[in-house]
Amino acid sequence: MGSGAIATKRLNLLRHAKSSWDDPVERDFDRPLNGRGHRAARRMGEWLKEQQLQFDSVIASPALRIRQTIEGVESGLGRKLSPVFDKRIYMASAASLFDILRETPDSVETLLLIGHNPGLEDLLLLATEEDVSALRAEAEIKYPTATFATIELDVESWAAAEEHMPGRLTAFVRPRDLDSTLGPDD
Repeated sequence: MGSGAIATKRLNLLRHAKSSWDDPVERDFDRPLNGRGHRAARRMGEWLKEQQLQFDSVIASPALRIRQTIEGVESGLGRKLSPVFDKRIYMASAASLFDILRETPDSVETLLLIGHNPGLEDLLLLATEEDVSALRAEAEIKYPTATFATIELDVESWAAAEEHMPGRLTAFVRPRDLDSTLGPDD
């Protein structure tokens, strides 16, 4: 790792913000964000803007709470993310998310995947199994709502993305890390 001989792909993960369990909805798919979720999404967007992060591609679940998370992030970011919505991400397992990653064109260097737990958390843990950093240990405890993570993958092609690869977690930012009123975690 890190010899410079292998190209690096950057996988960014964003879990949807806190959803409301108070609104009676017929389908889980239609559950909206609550007030804290809206605030956390906007704050995460502001942080992404501060970090000057750019994404070559954004793929997201079409669930309402994801769409509302994206709206909040875009509001804080001050620009559109222009995601491609993929219904396979809705409640997907890590294995299904790896399938989606492997379909990503190699022209994409930096990907943002916006989805749900437990799939996102499982994907992060499987893609960084060899990472012994304090950041990874923190992620192993819990992947809260509206949390943003970055994984550096030493692969030249997304087609090589698989479980048990030597990915490095380089960012794990929870809303409460940016604003204490956005905790405690759910």
